[in-house]
Amino acid sequence: MNMLRQRVSNTFKQFVDSEKASGIVLMGCTILSLLLANSAIGAGYISVWQQSIGGLSLEHWINDGLMAIFFLLIGLELERELYSGELAQMKNALLPMCAAIGGMTVPAVIHFGINGGTPAQAGVGIPMATDIAFALGVLAILGSRVPTSLKVFVVAFAIMDDLGAVVVIAAFYTTHLSLWHLAGAAGVWILLATLNHVLRVMSLVPYLLGGLVLWVLMLQSGVHATIAGVALAFAIPFSAKDEDEASPSHRLEQFLHKPAAFIILPIFALANTGIAVSADWLNNLTSPNSVGIIVGLTLGKPVGVVVLCAVAVASGFCRLPADLTWREIAGAGILGGIGFTMSIFIANLAFPGNLATTNASRLAILIASLIAGTAGFLWLRFFGNHQADG
Repeated sequence: MNMLRQRVSNTFKQFVDSEKASGIVLMGCTILSLLLANSAIGAGYISVWQQSIGGLSLEHWINDGLMAIFFLLIGLELERELYSGELAQMKNALLPMCAAIGGMTVPAVIHFGINGGTPAQAGVGIPMATDIAFALGVLAILGSRVPTSLKVFVVAFAIMDDLGAVVVIAAFYTTHLSLWHLAGAAGVWILLATLNHVLRVMSLVPYLLGGLVLWVLMLQSGVHATIAGVALAFAIPFSAKDEDEASPSHRLEQFLHKPAAFIILPIFALANTGIAVSADWLNNLTSPNSVGIIVGLTLGKPVGVVVLCAVAVASGFCRLPADLTWREIAGAGILGGIGFTMSIFIANLAFPGNLATTNASRLAILIASLIAGTAGFLWLRFFGNHQADG
């Protein structure tokens, strides 16, 4: 058991390290993309991502194709957390679960309260998401001022948050539905699950080939193709007992960490944050949709996280870890307002064909994420209670 815990601990540390570095790279790519989009070559830079390849724009291939690999990694991380990580024991999972539910619900209610009944209502899912990479990047800067348990808490509720975003995408951002293609995708997944649970096939090859077929069928079904990545993750064999070497899920997760952190997400950032800031950008930020996004992320997130966690602890449903204070939980909630990757992804789905509203949403996400990251850093820097090793 001690050896297993050590392996899980090492996996968690590797995950955190890759996410921290990814946050720094993402920040650099975002700044570069904004500068290029508003430079003399701005029009050319933006048009690059709209070039058609095989009937789809380059941006479309990135958002539907490359990001499916990122979603596969999310699924693998969630699988590990559920089987052998911090979420394996219900008592450890309950508090971050409450944080995730509160952190998704309150921002959505705020956005809906401002935009309900209008075309901008489609953006209700945008402020629900949390970006793990940027949140951990801020915690990394704080170093020993935050305990490891806070990093674990942030990772756990952010992963659950991502799962919630996946459900929202599947349930509410389906433009059309082809039952035949969806049935075909379900059939492929059942076949892969049979290879795993019945035949105990441990080679990754049939799962990756089946995953490609699953992606194509999901793309044609109308349910967003990236969902195929999460579905595939739960069809791949996982075993906590041999997590260090033999588990195909663990090996694939280890392989995907660096490509996702340093290739896929930076490319996504470059393709999706090239926003030409127009003269009326301030008016766009005061639109109901933008206000809903900014208020939802910067205020809704921390309020939702703290309030629901407080209710859960007060009712005896779960407990606050001994080495964490409510001030640190509040700091984690503030950092949860860094939406970035998942929020931008949902913004692209919320307003198809409406580039002006999509760009205004992206700009609101960037500003809200900057506010949340800065506020979260300052809060934990001055109100954090720890000087433990991080």
